[in-house]
Amino acid sequence: MKPTTRKNLLIALTYSVTLIGGMYLGYRFLKDQGFTVQRNIQYADSSMEKVDEIINLINRNYVDEINADTLSHLEIDSLLHKLDPHSIYLPPLKASEQSDMLEGNFEGIGIEYYILKDTLLVTKVIKDGPASLAGLKLGDKILKVDSVFVSGRKLTRDNMIGRIKGKRGTSVRLTVLHSGADHPVSLAIKRGRVIVSSIDAAYMINGESGYIRISEFGASTDKDFVEAVRHLKAAGMKKLILDLRDNGGGYLTAATGLANQILPENKLIVYTEGKHEPRTDYIATGGGEFEEGKLAVLINENSASASEILAGAVQDLDRGIIVGRRSFGKGLVQEQFPFGDGSALNLTIARYYTPLGRSIQKSYKKGFTAYQNEIEDRFNDGELTDNNFVPKDSLRRNLAYTTGSGKKVFAGGGIQPDIYVKMDTAGMNKTYNVLLTKKVMFDFVFDILAPRYSVQFLEQNLAAFKISDVDYRDFIRFIAAKDITVDQRQLASAKPIICTDLKALLYKYYLGDAGYYKAMNQSDSMVKQALNALQ
Repeated sequence: MKPTTRKNLLIALTYSVTLIGGMYLGYRFLKDQGFTVQRNIQYADSSMEKVDEIINLINRNYVDEINADTLSHLEIDSLLHKLDPHSIYLPPLKASEQSDMLEGNFEGIGIEYYILKDTLLVTKVIKDGPASLAGLKLGDKILKVDSVFVSGRKLTRDNMIGRIKGKRGTSVRLTVLHSGADHPVSLAIKRGRVIVSSIDAAYMINGESGYIRISEFGASTDKDFVEAVRHLKAAGMKKLILDLRDNGGGYLTAATGLANQILPENKLIVYTEGKHEPRTDYIATGGGEFEEGKLAVLINENSASASEILAGAVQDLDRGIIVGRRSFGKGLVQEQFPFGDGSALNLTIARYYTPLGRSIQKSYKKGFTAYQNEIEDRFNDGELTDNNFVPKDSLRRNLAYTTGSGKKVFAGGGIQPDIYVKMDTAGMNKTYNVLLTKKVMFDFVFDILAPRYSVQFLEQNLAAFKISDVDYRDFIRFIAAKDITVDQRQLASAKPIICTDLKALLYKYYLGDAGYYKAMNQSDSMVKQALNALQ
């Protein structure tokens, strides 16, 4: 397993092992930065005619100049490989699935659940959702779905989602054993639309600094941000850490809407342009909730698209400081062209540019990106400077821009942070990765650790709480009981991050995503750097 930050490893696995019913299942807003759908294109039942139609679409819409004569003899996949990584052909089933996600499927009962010992354990109940209103609670065990027993069976993710998740207005009957109860009860739940905030966490990290975490730019992100900022300002916030790490993008309108809350009036946020698409400027309207307070934006290698638009605007306009690692480098705009048989073409039609004119998109050239990554990291570490670096190509030549304050920033792929924070891999050895991928820490928290503590105790002791020696010894016994072979020296080396992970998962169980980030941020190096920068 390639190491990344322990927060990224843990949160990625958290969502991969948590099953979701009635929320957004693996949902990512595919309407990425103005993603639009064209009318159906009719064609005869011939793959060659479809190839011809695709070539015509490329000629009329593709972001760059392309020699169509070199494409005519190729099959569809080979043809699109000549373009960019984001221009793809979708067979009917894939196109249909993407269309459903574009519509935003938020219908169900509003819970998260985890398969523990072949039993569905409810790990989250959305406030005021159908399940909550019906009486389902954190820690309940689902024994039966309608007439089908699910407890004690070998359960698969897809099978369970299909049974609990469903269209609004339909009903599902769950047989549930409430935590601490002796006998199960039957709950009839009518599926409905579940409202989920796009803000993962918003809290005061100290007396004057607030923290807001956004994992994607959804339709209501800018409105949710305004509400969160107002709440934090009422608590005394004068400085803000905006965490966009692992934010893969989302709606352009959400990104520009949020930018309106932090940028002065009449400032350029971003512009798009392509060979067949005229330049379109997006301008801040002013009057935002946080135009003047000090701002730090956190990014990493998984921050892409809409999050790069926002970070680029903040950096170019000297609105705040960018902390972390270079972002992903996704600065292309796609448009979808459906065909009559249900298939579709996602075609890149334009690029995004920051206010200074920097292209966000990284190069598609083979070998170029790896070289660029290496060089930029050496610059960040101080090994290289503009005075002692001679590029083998135009990596930095003609890619430098200067902000109003005189700060030098660079184009050529992603957003380079102002303060670079190395990836922390201490303790992330083979034994730790085995425990993580086998979900041992998740199982231990849900099965053993959670019943030992209460939400009240955890809320009152966030800063002081640590995994006790007794808890850790029981964790070692838990590993042995699962018959997992571990290297004892590696296990000892990984103990600090194992304890941090156990604490974070415990806080997530009782206090949700906000609790998770509160626990993780206490030892997060990027957060610490951001706090220092805001002083």
